[in-house]
Amino acid sequence: MKVKIATFGREEVITKIKQLTEAQQDIEIIPFTYNRESETVELIEKAFMCDIYLFTEAISYLYVRKKVQKKRLPAVQIAFDEQMLLTSFYQLQQLKNQKLNRLSIDMVDKKYVESVLQDINSEDQAVFTYDYGIQSEIDIDKIVSFHHNLWKEGKIDYVLTSVKTVEEYLKELNVPTSMMHIPSINIERAIDQGKKSIKLNLSKSAQVVTGYIQIKNPKTIIEQYGEEGLQKKMEKLHHVLTTFSKKTDASVFPISDHQFVIFGTIAVINHLTNHYRDFPLLREIKSEVKSSVDIGYGLGLTAKQSEVNAKIALDTCAKTEDSKCYIVNERQETIGPIGIKKEFDASKLYHALIHNARLNNELSYNFIEFIRTRNNEPFSSNDIANYYNVTKRSAERTVNKLLSGEVIRVSGEERPYQKGRPRKLFTLNQ
Repeated sequence: MKVKIATFGREEVITKIKQLTEAQQDIEIIPFTYNRESETVELIEKAFMCDIYLFTEAISYLYVRKKVQKKRLPAVQIAFDEQMLLTSFYQLQQLKNQKLNRLSIDMVDKKYVESVLQDINSEDQAVFTYDYGIQSEIDIDKIVSFHHNLWKEGKIDYVLTSVKTVEEYLKELNVPTSMMHIPSINIERAIDQGKKSIKLNLSKSAQVVTGYIQIKNPKTIIEQYGEEGLQKKMEKLHHVLTTFSKKTDASVFPISDHQFVIFGTIAVINHLTNHYRDFPLLREIKSEVKSSVDIGYGLGLTAKQSEVNAKIALDTCAKTEDSKCYIVNERQETIGPIGIKKEFDASKLYHALIHNARLNNELSYNFIEFIRTRNNEPFSSNDIANYYNVTKRSAERTVNKLLSGEVIRVSGEERPYQKGRPRKLFTLNQ
């Protein structure tokens, strides 16, 4: 799974991040660029389909800190720490010939400044620090005034800032200023931290799939075509199932004179969820075997659970005379019959997504395709997570937007096997 990283920052910083991570195939940088750090407040609302939130400036995170904490969003920050200060001090000395005194600095935490100055034996020199991390509300003007007043009073010769907007304002006031340099190692550590936090939150238990496939009414076939006729149909069915198992990394075994069992994992699940409306395996069996069949799939967190659910699905198939396929998932919900289209009003749904849930065009089209692919079956946040290849927390944020816009409604509850609160199921509100 690719980890989608919503990256908030200026264009030049995001470009550097992309260059540093271009060889990493397990992540995708989703850029949210701004010209002013305060724009993060609006941008964060557009990043709900991402797995992790990466803030390239400490102050941009502070603008949305309360929202991140309230919603428990997975967030990491590029560290504005001793490493950054040391790198910036080095550049001041080597590139600008600026001594490490008569400076003013702004930082998210002044302890970093104090620590570095102590290490380089500069604690007694004139360095003024503005600690904006302790402020309840972010005020760029106060940071600018702090530096500008020291400059006008003749107490400093240079400003080293961690805020790009402060640098721009001070330069307009003709105050010698430069922005702290972000070391590549700080970027790489933040990316690595984000990846690890996501992987730790992923479920450790993979779903198991069991599928029972049987020819309907074997006694009738024997009466019409004899034992040999049934055997030929089973051989054809075995051939179709063997081809299917190779495509889905599954195993197939005969268990009686008219029944097979399939065991698989994620590849089978992906095949099933991608073919709710049009189930090619059922078509192929009808074409080759020329007899009605029952197909029952069961999903579970263990082999035993999936087996039990597969038998429930198979019993559901037996209620009809023609070929049918049902799925019973790990919550013992019956989905199907598979391969029969359940229509919905796509135009009405698109209008609701745009105007009520306030999604953009791309996300709206993607959600419509999600509903169509699932054949308009009830879904959970886990289903959205699997479809969009994002974490469950990201999917839950999407669900909340759809609920707020009354695009979907609660239609039931999941019944997980493991301990925990029941999880909700949703369906279109139309």
